[in-house]
Amino acid sequence: MVIVEAYSVAVLMCIITMLCWGSWANTQKLASREWRFQLFYWDYAIGVLLFSLVLAFTLGSMGTGGRSFIPDLKQASSSALGSAFLGGIIFNLSNILLVAAIDIAGMAVAFPIGVGLALVIGVITNYDPATSGNATILFTGVACVALAIILDAIAYRKLSPESKTTAKGIIISIAAGVLMGFFYRFVAGAMGTLTEDKVLEAGKLSPYTAIILFSLGLFASNFLWNSIVMIKPFTGQPVPFSDYFTKGSPRLHLVGILGGIVWNLGMSFSIIAAGAASFAISYGLGQGATMVAAFWGVFIWKEFQSAPKGTNKLLLLMFVLYIVGLALIIISKLSN
Repeated sequence: MVIVEAYSVAVLMCIITMLCWGSWANTQKLASREWRFQLFYWDYAIGVLLFSLVLAFTLGSMGTGGRSFIPDLKQASSSALGSAFLGGIIFNLSNILLVAAIDIAGMAVAFPIGVGLALVIGVITNYDPATSGNATILFTGVACVALAIILDAIAYRKLSPESKTTAKGIIISIAAGVLMGFFYRFVAGAMGTLTEDKVLEAGKLSPYTAIILFSLGLFASNFLWNSIVMIKPFTGQPVPFSDYFTKGSPRLHLVGILGGIVWNLGMSFSIIAAGAASFAISYGLGQGATMVAAFWGVFIWKEFQSAPKGTNKLLLLMFVLYIVGLALIIISKLSN
């Protein structure tokens, strides 16, 4: 398997993760003009699984360190396989809630609140004093991100202060963020550590095998979670399953699959980079996606175009706090 050892390369991969995680939802925004997000999400799940298979049989089966994908899968313990699979199930529920929040409230709100909250919880739950760097600097960065989340929620309330949809969008975003903050630890717990001779811990998974099991958990659980929100949607009428086949053009299906591929490129880079950067830092940097998504929502999709005077100052301060927070997370590893 291909191994990343340099911290600088790991940080670059985490930045790519941030861009991918912050941009994939644009495919949902494009598709939602023509059909419901629940239908888009079936293709998204297919894209996630397809990319994991391609990665496992390419980078996961190359190189001289660790184990290739098939041997790694054969030697894996049931607990490691189950942990990565469970991570996919938990993430899928959180992501469906996030997608629903985007559909209700827009990217500029759902991402900073949902994914920003996930960043705070994820860094705390994946923190390891031995590998995660200077705790004071790291958690100061996390505190900056937490403040940015609060500012974004305030800005959104100014946009539509009396709307019931406002409250629903924020509540769903918070629920998504809480769940999303915990999924990563199950994937991280399934992965083995490398010795100095690049030998991978027995019974555990390589990052490439972990992403396969994670993606299988996501895809399989989609038949439960997504079916529920089709039958009992947060807004609007129930979505007939037949619409996926009768209303979906090849272009719409490809847009959804592309969304899944882009997201899983980010996920894969995140866990591959974790060996050199630590899980806390890798996850924390990747969740800088909130800033990227907020940028798309504010400047491209114009979600705050009708906001009252003073809202732009809140949004600017939100972006500043996110940038400062992410910078501190990066520096924390170098300062240890």
